[in-house]
Amino acid sequence: MYIPKHFKVTDFDEIQGFIQENSFGTLVTTKQGTPIATHLPLALHKQGDEFYINGHMAYGNPQWRTFGVENENVLVIFQGPHAYISSSWYKDENVPTWNYQAVHVYGTASIMSEQELEEDLRLLLKKYEHHRENAVVWENLSSQTKKQIKGIVGFKIKVQEIQAANKLSQNRNEEDYHNIVTKLYEEKGINSEQMAKVMNEKLKKDK
Repeated sequence: MYIPKHFKVTDFDEIQGFIQENSFGTLVTTKQGTPIATHLPLALHKQGDEFYINGHMAYGNPQWRTFGVENENVLVIFQGPHAYISSSWYKDENVPTWNYQAVHVYGTASIMSEQELEEDLRLLLKKYEHHRENAVVWENLSSQTKKQIKGIVGFKIKVQEIQAANKLSQNRNEEDYHNIVTKLYEEKGINSEQMAKVMNEKLKKDK
């Protein structure tokens, strides 16, 4: 991913937090030179000294059969808020642009054992169900429901490289930056509001 120096993120704790909050990612592999992509809930875990992206997909999805076949590397993309930035919001004339947050993770994928998959599903349910009144947890599922695990394939991707970008108008002066945040809130679209919040949080963090 091309990342100008103004927008490059190197703080691993920040990247981990971003993936945790934006965990519905895109897994990209190739089959006979053609890219294949699947959109999936994913999670970043540490095992010993290594980090892994864990997930699962339907057994009928042919993408899992590409793991380790044509090439060793796979790509996982996580995306956060994004919004159009009008150059009319700048003090001086310039061109419009687009603000965004994105993380690219490169690594090698392998298939989980059934035991590993069960543990991963247990953690996934805990993450997304713990705050719910009638939480769905693995331990309480019927044996009949648990048998549906046969219809999915678990996988883990050993992380080899991470590239992260926060393009949040860091290259603009303070006056432009504040005006961009104000104008984004005035847009009233969900993407614009989310980007304004991210830019506000960055401003507070940098002070």
